[in-house]
Amino acid sequence: MPVRKFDQAARPFATAVLPLLLPLAAALLPVAVPAQPAPAPAAIYSCTDARGRTLTADRPIAECIDREQRELSPSGTTRRKIEPTYTARELAEREDRAREAALQAARLIDERRRERALLVRYPNVTVHERERKEALVQIDAVIQAAQKRLAELAEDRKKIDEELEFYKHDISKAPGAVRRKLEDNAQSVAVQNRFIGEQEDEKKRVNARFDEERARLKQIWSPQNGGNK
Repeated sequence: MPVRKFDQAARPFATAVLPLLLPLAAALLPVAVPAQPAPAPAAIYSCTDARGRTLTADRPIAECIDREQRELSPSGTTRRKIEPTYTARELAEREDRAREAALQAARLIDERRRERALLVRYPNVTVHERERKEALVQIDAVIQAAQKRLAELAEDRKKIDEELEFYKHDISKAPGAVRRKLEDNAQSVAVQNRFIGEQEDEKKRVNARFDEERARLKQIWSPQNGGNK
């Protein structure tokens, strides 16, 4: 019985003191310190110098300033590549090489495009030779027309010569009309001869073009179509 009386008497005291002790107990608990991030692993730089030696360092390598360097992770994988540092002259030369490479690539693309167009136009040697003959026939037709005109001019010249017989073929004694006909005839003959010469040159150019095409087409035709593969 006395214990029960004591508990009842102590209960108001505990109720009053306990709230005051709780903050103090919390303050005595250990405080969690946030973990510090681990330091980033150091980079490794590697390159091959002008003597062929493989160099490594923890910073960009001065001996390889004129060549490519690699930044490596501690595991040895490449993080990035560091371009060399160029002088103004080296930069200009580098740009020239890049420009020439681009032009060469463009020429190659254009050549492939022309080859495809040729192959579509001339799928085999028979078609190619037929078109060559047709081109030459057209030129020959023009030459024949010019030769026909020369024959007509030759007939006209005979008539003029007949008129000149009256003046003993002395042009100075012939009337102006006859002299003009003689001059016109000579000029027309010269024009036709020059035209025929130009057409003969055109035939040579046509044959040369078809020969060049034939050489290129033989590289891309199949053996069944006249190729030499």
